[in-house]
Amino acid sequence: MKSSEEKREEIREREAIAVGLGAIIGAGIFVLSGTAIALAGSFSIVSFIVVGALSLMLSFILAELSTLMPKDKGSVYSFVFRAFGPELGMITGLMFYFSFATSISAVSIGFGSYLASLFGLGGDYYLVIAVILIIVLTFLSLKGLGTAAKTDFWLVLVKLMILLIFIIFAVTIAIFQFKPSNFVNLPTQRGIYPIFASSISIFFAYSGFQTIASMTDRVKGGPMVAARAIVKSVIISMAFYIMIIVALLLLMPVRYFTISADPLVAALNYARAPVWFKALIDVGALFSTASAALAMIITTPRIVYQIFNDFNAGPILTKYTQTKDVAPVAVLITIAIALAGLFVGNIYVIAAVSNFGDIFSFIMASFSLLYFGNHGLRGNYRTPAYPYLPILSIIILFALLLGMPREALLINTVLIILFLMASYVAKIGRNNK
Repeated sequence: MKSSEEKREEIREREAIAVGLGAIIGAGIFVLSGTAIALAGSFSIVSFIVVGALSLMLSFILAELSTLMPKDKGSVYSFVFRAFGPELGMITGLMFYFSFATSISAVSIGFGSYLASLFGLGGDYYLVIAVILIIVLTFLSLKGLGTAAKTDFWLVLVKLMILLIFIIFAVTIAIFQFKPSNFVNLPTQRGIYPIFASSISIFFAYSGFQTIASMTDRVKGGPMVAARAIVKSVIISMAFYIMIIVALLLLMPVRYFTISADPLVAALNYARAPVWFKALIDVGALFSTASAALAMIITTPRIVYQIFNDFNAGPILTKYTQTKDVAPVAVLITIAIALAGLFVGNIYVIAAVSNFGDIFSFIMASFSLLYFGNHGLRGNYRTPAYPYLPILSIIILFALLLGMPREALLINTVLIILFLMASYVAKIGRNNK
């Protein structure tokens, strides 16, 4: 008879890439692209290129770390835990986990906004829809990682096809009525600072590729295949981001973009697109944001489960179903945080809160790779230009961290203090055993 470990269904490379694309593209294109343009105008194209290049650098780092520790489910948390010990590992892991849990909130708000727009609903209906989406996807994730990943693959295919249709529509409009004035920035959108502010907001959009690192042990073909999936998901996403930003600017002048969760619909309304076409894009947005939320709900609980497991948090918190590869209690805790995150503020504030944890954890992941390399430990997948690339990534990430909005800095400072206290209590517990 096969063991429960052997019965677990493996995830193919294309499904791993789909999980990464699901987490990346849903948030960035359909939710935050308009915010990026509102902050930096046409210079948002530069922001997406710069952050895309940074994300590619980080994907190399995570890819190597994933081949070095393929059995761990905690992604960045596991890398820092192995490199620097339990205290710093716990703080990084909880920041990383909280970042991903709140990102579910941001993407779900995007889903709610698009569905409300499709049916002409005003007020706070988008929040009700976001709550329903999170609950439905939670039940799907509890059916098992394999089932959820396959579902996400088909959701990603549909949304990529609809995005290509949107791009073709925008180019067709531009052929007949191209307006260079669409790309002219407002005075507040000129200079380095708007590009910097835009880059901070869209870093959230790219960060989903690390979802793959949390399930390296499940990817068919081993850690090298998972590493390739991480890098490929970033490259594909970067190409789509740039094309969509250009398409949005072809349809609507920069001065009309605002910090909202449904920028594609706003651009189509301005361009007087046919009702059926706007409905099609709305459907694409629903598929996209749903797949992003699902990808995060699939992988985020695995992070906190690994933390609970490493710190022997007890049989309830470490409950784990081997055949489905699901930690049900970790899932429920994650969903509680995601539901609370819906009421933090607008989409920009939620993304910024999530970004802080992402940036902090990526800084620690880069330090971890340098630590392992200094001790003669390297993964089968090698980061190019080592050690210069990890060092460069640390410098850029620190710059982004210092430019966070005040609300994000305040919330995350409180979180770091709480997590420091938690790590101290955990240390006392270990010493008393």
